[in-house]
Amino acid sequence: MTQTPTPHTPAQGQARAQFTVPAQHPMVTVLGSGDSLLRVIEKAFPTADIHVRGNEISAVGDPTDVALIQRLFDEMMLVLRTGQPMTEDGVERSIAMLKATENGESEGQETPAEVLTQNILSSRGRTIRPKTLNQKRYVDAIDKHTIVFGIGPAGTGKTYLAMAKAVQALQSKQVNRIILTRPAVEAGERLGFLPGTLYEKIDPYLRPLYDALHDMLDPDSIPRLMAAGTIEVAPLAYMRGRSQPLFTNVLTPDGWRPIGDLQVGDLVIGSNGEPTPVLGVYPQGERDIYRVTAQDGSWTLCCGEHLWTVRTRDDARRDKPWRVLETQEMIGNLRAAHARRYELPLLTAPVCFPEKAVPMDPYALGLLLGDGCLTGSTTPSFATEDPELAVALESALPGVQVRHKGGPDYVLNRIKSPGDVVTLENPVTRVLRDLDLLRTRSHTEFVPDAYLYNSAEVRLAVLQGLLDSDGGPVPQKDRTCRIQYTTTSIMLRDDVISLVQSLGGVAYTRRRAAEGRPPGMAKGREVGYRHDAHVIDIRLPEGIEPFRLARKRDKYHAAGGGGRPMRFIDSIEPAGREETVCIQVAAEDSLYVTTDHLLTHNTLNDAFIILDEAQNTSPEQMKMFLTRLGFDSKIVITGDVTQVDLPNGTKSGLRQVQDILEGLDDVHFSRLSSQDVVRHKLVGRIVDAYEKYDSTHGTENGTHKDTKGGRGRAGHKGK
Repeated sequence: MTQTPTPHTPAQGQARAQFTVPAQHPMVTVLGSGDSLLRVIEKAFPTADIHVRGNEISAVGDPTDVALIQRLFDEMMLVLRTGQPMTEDGVERSIAMLKATENGESEGQETPAEVLTQNILSSRGRTIRPKTLNQKRYVDAIDKHTIVFGIGPAGTGKTYLAMAKAVQALQSKQVNRIILTRPAVEAGERLGFLPGTLYEKIDPYLRPLYDALHDMLDPDSIPRLMAAGTIEVAPLAYMRGRSQPLFTNVLTPDGWRPIGDLQVGDLVIGSNGEPTPVLGVYPQGERDIYRVTAQDGSWTLCCGEHLWTVRTRDDARRDKPWRVLETQEMIGNLRAAHARRYELPLLTAPVCFPEKAVPMDPYALGLLLGDGCLTGSTTPSFATEDPELAVALESALPGVQVRHKGGPDYVLNRIKSPGDVVTLENPVTRVLRDLDLLRTRSHTEFVPDAYLYNSAEVRLAVLQGLLDSDGGPVPQKDRTCRIQYTTTSIMLRDDVISLVQSLGGVAYTRRRAAEGRPPGMAKGREVGYRHDAHVIDIRLPEGIEPFRLARKRDKYHAAGGGGRPMRFIDSIEPAGREETVCIQVAAEDSLYVTTDHLLTHNTLNDAFIILDEAQNTSPEQMKMFLTRLGFDSKIVITGDVTQVDLPNGTKSGLRQVQDILEGLDDVHFSRLSSQDVVRHKLVGRIVDAYEKYDSTHGTENGTHKDTKGGRGRAGHKGK
């Protein structure tokens, strides 16, 4: 926005400004449909006279108001240049921010344009962003601090914005999981008298969290993420710590299940890969918790008295039996002459999942995930320098001809029969669509669950296809041969590691950044790297053949094979205090498979954790929750201290925690007000009316009941 010379002299004591809207911005974007935005500005500055002529806007009036109008149009143009439209609500909030700054009521230097153009998350054509200055500061605080409290009235977007930041952190791989919880006051002992399962009973209290998730993620992906434990939604009362936290996955014949869901009689996977029943579930009370990490990066949580089956190198050399030690016995004694002292047992046989029918040969699927083109924009294709793989692919895909185009390129054509309709779908395309793999690219591919949780034969065939196409043996001087696999897909990386571990092997991963890498060559021209590469070093047990391709298989065996995969405890670190539980299984060695296929006797790490409606926590619950903070995690706690639903006489943990933690390093309190309400404008006025009433009359304990017990969504949707 530019100011042009004033053509007429304003009246004494008045100022005049004239603005020219650049030609690339239609006036309707500045003034609004039917001049709706202009009317908002005129209403906010009743003493100013605003005129529009062509693409010029002039304002005459009080110098302060004219200066604010000039700043307002400048801010509006900054927003419009980003491609984001201005709305009546956005103009009103911009005016409020400018007036607050002018009156010295606002600290900081944030401008309306900075607030309105800060995108948090885009999902299905909608953008979630802060709408007020306090909301922007709240979002910024989440980025800067480990624990953030969002305190304010209903409708200010506390939970919705925190959820958006959690999804953003998950998608950018800053965390591995999202944990959402509420202190459902009614979800206590009385739940036992209600009909239905636990989740049917608690669902009404968690519904607002589910609704927000469906706004921000593809609804079809949410069940898969929840089944994998990537997203967990549960009442606070059911998330107390155990020898392993309730949400920690334990492997069962049906896949991973949270240990907190297990009951006597349920089946889990033992060290021999076979199902073994749970004989007992025993709460152990609050204990000191430790993080036990193996050298391959796998880890789990347990108490100091938790039992581990281990052995030392001397034990192995002397053929001594495995010993059982407590966690606390090993602390400070993890090294022997700079080598790791305690070896952990591995699966003695591949995990035994029930065999399931699959729509495509597993080896063929592995080959296509490795060197296939699955974008769906063209006929499926395959690239390889090994004709042996093209032949194997064709034999594994009935009704498909793998036709050589030239060089390494092959096309997967449907074999046509007399009378076939020309528009019949390619059978490979149809199966890829059924598996949700169609239109995936190298950095978004994954192994479908139907193959991940299938028989050992199916899992091995998928892995062989992946290794034959994108992996290979790496001989090492005076050492056994390791296997290396590379992918740009984080999901495929994790799935390959899962396949290896479920077969009794170990996998180490490292990232090779795309930035700064010299470009590669393709058909005589340089091609830059757009995505980071994930390199996985693999060792499989003896008897597990990693390759079918002859040249790779021969090289692998000529180098001495893979040797014996091993896992050692690398570190044991304190992780706070927790309530604990122990499970007993029928397996002879008492072992069962937990996270990362670790074998153990019997967190909230790398997580983004949101505690909603925190005003309904007791002081004890708040302390328990805060001390569950794990490594590389972030906690956001939201609540409204004027709407407490706790029984009479019970203090609110959210009220108390402000007195205890205010000013503590890396803990931030963001406070929002009625000016930050982004629901119906009437909500803000209702909040103000109640605050006025409270200040005049006072209320018992300074609180009001919220009989609905929930908030719903704040409605932060970009149009």
